[in-house]
Amino acid sequence: MKLLKKILKWTAFSILSVVIIFVIIVFSLQNKKFDAPFPNLHATKDSAIIERGRYLAYGPAHCSGCHTPAAEQQKVMNGDELPFKGGLEFVLPIGTLYSKNITPDDETGIGKVADSVLARSLRYGVARDGRALFDFMPFHNLSDEDLIAVLSFLRAQPPVKNEVPDNKLNFMGKAVKAFLIKPVGPDGEVSKTVKQDTTAEYGKYLATYVTNCRGCHTNRSLMTGEYTGPFFAGGLKFESSTEKGAYCVTPNLTPDKETGKITGWTQQQFIDRFRLKKIIAASDMPWDQFRKMSDNDLKAIYQYLISLEPVKNATGPTYVAGASTKK
Repeated sequence: MKLLKKILKWTAFSILSVVIIFVIIVFSLQNKKFDAPFPNLHATKDSAIIERGRYLAYGPAHCSGCHTPAAEQQKVMNGDELPFKGGLEFVLPIGTLYSKNITPDDETGIGKVADSVLARSLRYGVARDGRALFDFMPFHNLSDEDLIAVLSFLRAQPPVKNEVPDNKLNFMGKAVKAFLIKPVGPDGEVSKTVKQDTTAEYGKYLATYVTNCRGCHTNRSLMTGEYTGPFFAGGLKFESSTEKGAYCVTPNLTPDKETGKITGWTQQQFIDRFRLKKIIAASDMPWDQFRKMSDNDLKAIYQYLISLEPVKNATGPTYVAGASTKK
């Protein structure tokens, strides 16, 4: 009996020691720094380049959907072009994240942040202080030309003073940050410029690196962002922030005859859908920003999607109501 008590005592002591060591390591790695090159890219005051950046930010790249606080989201849906003062909450299993103020305000925004530092954040996922960013901005392969355009537009915005809270991670979030979150760099060589046309090649660039179709229409871990399913085959679940128990599931965009969402759509039908407003209120699809996309950009994305290898993946209904709304 004494031996058993002794074994249990030392087992409990060993487990407690391991837990304490794990906790210490988690907290010690919260400010882990990473090295990444600083792209030699700089903003310009050229009006045409700024306008390209404006088009990307308010349209295909849908920056306004994330860098505008919740109280002003209705204005975004109405088509208003608001400054990107940040503050939108993202409530996730790992905690609450906040979009940053990316107006050129010196105190609360990016006014004093060098262009090369901002370019490094977008291309390599490394924050201005050297820590890894959560991979919410899939612009790592944005061409040099387009990245310069975005930087130029951000510098041309009116500065807005808006202090955004720091991210609030729970312990699971801190553990994820300590061991799993690392900078995500470009996928292959980054182009200096990309020809804007209606080809599937340009559509791939838009759908993968600008509009983030791949990021949402591919199943992935909501803790780390790691892809867990075939590209563009859908299945990613988004819990509703306003309706308890409700959620949306991204549909399969590959041209599978049985399970593909847009299989059978004509190019014009695809474009026409993007000209409509949001149909499912709980959907996170930034329809109001995508409505600003040009016909040619939408044609290119359509051509790319129908060129994909079909993947049979039945994702079920796009929207599932919460218990309170079910009869």
